[in-house]
Amino acid sequence: MRHLLEYAPVWLLVRMAGVLPRPLARAFFITVAQIIRVVHARLRRVGLRNLEIAFPEMKPAERRRIVGRLFTHLGRQLAEFCLFPRYTRENVGRVAVYDGFENFEAARARGKGVLFLTAHFGGWEIGSFVHSLHGNPLYIVIRPLDNPYLDRAVDHYRTLHGNRTFPKQDFARGLLEAMRAGETVGILMDQNMTPPAGVFVDFFGQPACTASGLARVALRTDAAVVPAFTIWDDQLGKYRVHFDAALALQRTGNDEADAIANTALFTKVIEEYARKYPEQWLWVHRRWKTRPEGAPQLY
Repeated sequence: MRHLLEYAPVWLLVRMAGVLPRPLARAFFITVAQIIRVVHARLRRVGLRNLEIAFPEMKPAERRRIVGRLFTHLGRQLAEFCLFPRYTRENVGRVAVYDGFENFEAARARGKGVLFLTAHFGGWEIGSFVHSLHGNPLYIVIRPLDNPYLDRAVDHYRTLHGNRTFPKQDFARGLLEAMRAGETVGILMDQNMTPPAGVFVDFFGQPACTASGLARVALRTDAAVVPAFTIWDDQLGKYRVHFDAALALQRTGNDEADAIANTALFTKVIEEYARKYPEQWLWVHRRWKTRPEGAPQLY
């Protein structure tokens, strides 16, 4: 009953967004996101604290501005997510355009699978949807939502055009199978982890416990690791689904050292994007929650 009561208002909001004109839907969900920012003090505090850790020289007013802009981005993405059923290959160009598609094509042509290195950044849900709509479906590694009704609804929208999802619990097996088949898999690897699934690497000058599975699978399968970020572009007024060239992995023959070194490399890429577009990364997650033994807590 609790799950149904949680699901009902969400369903109503999604259905309402589905009939609203697109500008109105976006304005509505941006307003909702800003209300959440105001009333959800814990999220706001975490965001400001993370920015203080990452940018100690930044003025408090600028940190507050970035958190405010972040919630605008979240509201915009939520609106577009609700509108997914409206979009076709012919009209989705008003939402997002490709940038660097040749880098994905070159990686796919190697025939050993493609691992998208990405993060909770910009319009991460939009990027995978647009890519599938253009005939390039991928596997998405997800953490199932606690509410099974919401989980099914979100999964339905994510997989409208051929994307497939598998839970983090099946991460290693699912990833290896996908790479053997030459598939593409998107992995969000910017969240706090705990050992042994995570290893400590530098992120904004602080040790951050980070999932090392992507590096281990890439080393084992020789899959191409392509940084893929869906960036909101104010000048275009739409998203850019951006692909960098595949990364060159470190290979010394020491499997554990190589896994850590490449995890550090991947995390550095995410940091570079968060530095370049600070208002688009999900600062409201406690990224440095897990600490090395003996290190003081940051929250």
